[in-house]
Amino acid sequence: MRVAALYDIHGNLPALEAVLDELHREPVDLVVVGGDVFPGPMAGEALDLLLALDLPVRFIHGNGDRVTLDMAEGRTTDTIPEAGRPMIRWAAGRLRSEHRQVVGSWPGTIRIDIDALGEVLFCHATPRNDREIFTRLTPDDRLRPVFANVRGRLVVCGHTHMQFDRWIDDLRVVNAGSVGMPFGEPGAYWLLLGPGVHLRRTVYDAAAAVDRIRATAYPQADEFANGSILQPPSEETMLELFAGSELK
Repeated sequence: MRVAALYDIHGNLPALEAVLDELHREPVDLVVVGGDVFPGPMAGEALDLLLALDLPVRFIHGNGDRVTLDMAEGRTTDTIPEAGRPMIRWAAGRLRSEHRQVVGSWPGTIRIDIDALGEVLFCHATPRNDREIFTRLTPDDRLRPVFANVRGRLVVCGHTHMQFDRWIDDLRVVNAGSVGMPFGEPGAYWLLLGPGVHLRRTVYDAAAAVDRIRATAYPQADEFANGSILQPPSEETMLELFAGSELK
């Protein structure tokens, strides 16, 4: 079995389309969507595309999906930074009833047996929840309690939008990166598993994608186009930023 792990799409439909085009040229047996389809400028369209795939797809929820659904259904959400509220509110207001049912059914983690890799745990941020932050630089001693009860030897995560492949003692932890909102070189980042572990990056037509994003009513369409497609923040910038909020 070969599995493609697509994380943190955030409504970037052009990036998702480019990755799926590449997948159709690969012998992929299963797609795992690792959370945070929402929010984003074309998130509903992205979910429709994933649900219509001619490949098996399994989903887990991310913190973005969760707070979008909570707001859509009038539930109290986690504290959302003021800057992010317009995007969550916009996405929640456009979350169709059938999408609510779908997103509400997504689990927090899944386990899949993959050839030559054994049982792989897929989570959004960490096995404990969908919001904890750690990076390739987070010291092992902070992470041991987080991964202490994991079966198997491989965990796939996302959430911080930066790919990495690291070990915590005898446990391999891989971040799939972000399809839609990367930190680093422009492109759509994802992961191919089986029989090895392959970090992938798909380059797509940025100019055409920007035009499509800017044509939406998304509250920060220009910022998304510039900061997620044309000139994403560097990995160094985000590592420094996340250092203040990572696991202590």
